[in-house]
Amino acid sequence: MKDQTDFGYERVPEADKARRVGAVFDRVAERYDLMNDLMSLGLHRLWKAFAISVARPRPGERILDVATGSADLAAALARRVMPGGEVWLTDINRRMLERGRDRVLDEGLLAPAVQCDGERLPFATGHFDCVTVAFGLRNMTHKDRALAEMTRVLKPGGRLVILEFSKVWKPLERAYDFYSFRVLPWLGRQVAGDAAAYRYLAESIRMHPDQASLAAMLESAGLSRVEVFNLAAGVVAVHRGYRI
Repeated sequence: MKDQTDFGYERVPEADKARRVGAVFDRVAERYDLMNDLMSLGLHRLWKAFAISVARPRPGERILDVATGSADLAAALARRVMPGGEVWLTDINRRMLERGRDRVLDEGLLAPAVQCDGERLPFATGHFDCVTVAFGLRNMTHKDRALAEMTRVLKPGGRLVILEFSKVWKPLERAYDFYSFRVLPWLGRQVAGDAAAYRYLAESIRMHPDQASLAAMLESAGLSRVEVFNLAAGVVAVHRGYRI
């Protein structure tokens, strides 16, 4: 049907997706960090550390972290660019943004926080040296628009770095499916009291573009020298591109 998009495996009106994704994160916000540790066995910390190494933050730079969530990536970036630099936090979900802002403040760091849609960033063209997004792109309704916006706000030569779930190595697909559709919802029910939120997580990963498809989307958005780094046999991947 016209003007519909995916919400996991379900087809929903485009105008409804952001609200439903927001409701998922409202429900899991309080246990978000704990669940990340449990469901990745702590590996998400290593994946984010690798993404930071790919982003190559330098003192004095201005960085935008889109879909910042609990802001663990943003806090690590801020420690690299300060003093003299800036890291801006953005998220469409108010509860997650507040959680991220509080985390950064608790670590003694200052970072402006802006609630906004990643598809409509309220920043001037060419404003940032680097834009990052970790595990947020797949939740956006129009990924091409979001990528175009992230590219727009980069300075010429600036880099976009995306850390996201991707296409796992084929021999591991069966085991990964069992973990995703049996273990994750069970874990979500036991720890966060919400199996449906983590069933959506598993489904949204399957609906997200694979490594090659996302690389092509970065190029279509106006980025050059696009590179892909597979982690954990493709469970996640880091994409990097530079604004022309």
